[in-house]
Amino acid sequence: MSDLPRKAVTRTAKLAALPLGFAGRATWGLGKRIGGKSAELVGRELQQRTAEQLFKVLGELKGGAMKFGQAMSVFESALPEEVAGPYRAALTKLQEAAPPMPTRTVHTVLAERLGEDWQDLFLEFEDKPAAAASIGQVHRAVWHDGRQVAVKVQYPGAGEALLSDLNQLSRFARLLGPLIPGMDIKPLIAELRDRVSEELDYGLEAQAQQAHAEEFADDPDVLVPAVVHQREQVLVTEWIDGTPLSEVITDGTPEERDRAGQLLARFLFSGPSRTGLLHADPHPGNFRLVPDDSPGGSGSSTDRSGWRLGVLDFGTVDRLPDGLPSTIGESLRMTLDGEAEAVYELLREEGFVRESIELDPDAVLDYLLPIIEPAQLYEFTFSRGWMRSQAARVADPRSPAHQLGKQLNLPPAYLLIHRVTLSTIGVLCQLGATVRLRQELEEWLPGFLPDAEPDLDTDLELDLDEEEDSAAGA
Repeated sequence: MSDLPRKAVTRTAKLAALPLGFAGRATWGLGKRIGGKSAELVGRELQQRTAEQLFKVLGELKGGAMKFGQAMSVFESALPEEVAGPYRAALTKLQEAAPPMPTRTVHTVLAERLGEDWQDLFLEFEDKPAAAASIGQVHRAVWHDGRQVAVKVQYPGAGEALLSDLNQLSRFARLLGPLIPGMDIKPLIAELRDRVSEELDYGLEAQAQQAHAEEFADDPDVLVPAVVHQREQVLVTEWIDGTPLSEVITDGTPEERDRAGQLLARFLFSGPSRTGLLHADPHPGNFRLVPDDSPGGSGSSTDRSGWRLGVLDFGTVDRLPDGLPSTIGESLRMTLDGEAEAVYELLREEGFVRESIELDPDAVLDYLLPIIEPAQLYEFTFSRGWMRSQAARVADPRSPAHQLGKQLNLPPAYLLIHRVTLSTIGVLCQLGATVRLRQELEEWLPGFLPDAEPDLDTDLELDLDEEEDSAAGA
């Protein structure tokens, strides 16, 4: 590949080949079965070939196609194991790498954005990219003051590519639906499309990243690299070393998995409270497990494990100046307490249940309780099996959960929060992490703990003290 394919007709042809390719391999599989191979063996080969083509097309196109692949990759936990195996390897590749942009193109972009003497800004610059993502790739370098930095360079034509891909993908979303049981692919693609202009703006990304870097500067659990320099399609930030979460998923120890999971949950719920922003791209390629080498540093007072969570890529954020909506915490608390009527009324007020629809509050409670099981316990072990059971319950057209779920509504204000939460749960299940989720909810989620009631004994003592002081003054 010589450059990011930009012509809509070229990209459309590649994407249109995906469903045709699926059909062609199904015919190939039928021929193999007629030839005497078992259905199980043929099915496995078919899935492997499909996964390979999916990665090849999405990875080469980058843009919206690759972004869609990355978004889907965190949901592979929901797939039945016999299907998940072949897809897992292919989709997780999208979290860390893609075919690189040619060196000449990188140099051209840097010269246009940083000036012809751009090389004077660096003591060293590695032409080979350290990582490649959906709209840009990252190069390791040394800034002129000696700092190790990451240089993010946007692909020329990335905006057109994103919109073209996502428009085309939406046309055959129905064919992609079976990849993720229980999930409607079309709204996911629509939401990704709505975020295009924001993600292409590296100025907005720099602001969001710097806000997080300043807030978490002395945090014992989370590390966000500071912004060093930014010009249009180029973003320079501090470099951080660490183990990508995709590697922790495949090769991490139980301790590493649990620590990564705990910190991921902590960052999800604490970030909006502390910065007014929600990091909205939680796939494993955007996180690192970083050894804590600070003086005496070995995690927080409650988690002395020696690792912090490094967080990258703030191109997509949800702006929540008041933190996460208190409705989420309130409805979650009331569901856990079994307050069916109160939960139902709150969901109606917020638009999760349309005015034209009447539902049984107890049925709504029964629908919600299995989903929030991780919040019921002191600690919960997330697993692919648990994720698959939830997906199957919602996806089965014969189940009451499926019928009720179709009648619920997701208000636009909650759409991105919902996707980020689901994606984070997907990563936790990939990690197989044991997490004290309730601890994070109690500390960071507005509305989860009831408002503190006044201590009547203390109030009475204060009143008596005031009366005594008044009498003494008289």
